[in-house]
Amino acid sequence: QVQLVESGGGLVQAGGPLRLSCVASGRTLSSFAMGWFRQAPGNGREFVSATTWSGSRTYFADSVKGRLTISRDNAKNTVYLQMNSLKPEDTAIYYCASRNADGRYFTGPDDYPYWGQGTQVTVSS
Repeated sequence: QVQLVESGGGLVQAGGPLRLSCVASGRTLSSFAMGWFRQAPGNGREFVSATTWSGSRTYFADSVKGRLTISRDNAKNTVYLQMNSLKPEDTAIYYCASRNADGRYFTGPDDYPYWGQGTQVTVSS
């Protein structure tokens, strides 16, 4: 079993940065693919970014490409989502997710069995 805890959310002005963190416990993350998703009120859970267990491959939704960076520190069992040039439409609850994997990354919510509780990101215009 893997427990995930996100942090780093908050209120930021449009154009500003935020860095989200996702700390895992229960299992080492070194063999787990990781993903970030978000959910705005009234919407379904939307893919944001994903990375392989090593961090060597990353993938981003078109809506965030060029503004967000995903990274991981397996020694700290932590995955980060650096968000720059934030827009009001980025406002959502952000979730990290994990799954045991063989070097692939995954973009579907149903691909991940383990989820954090989410952290709120609010971008004001």
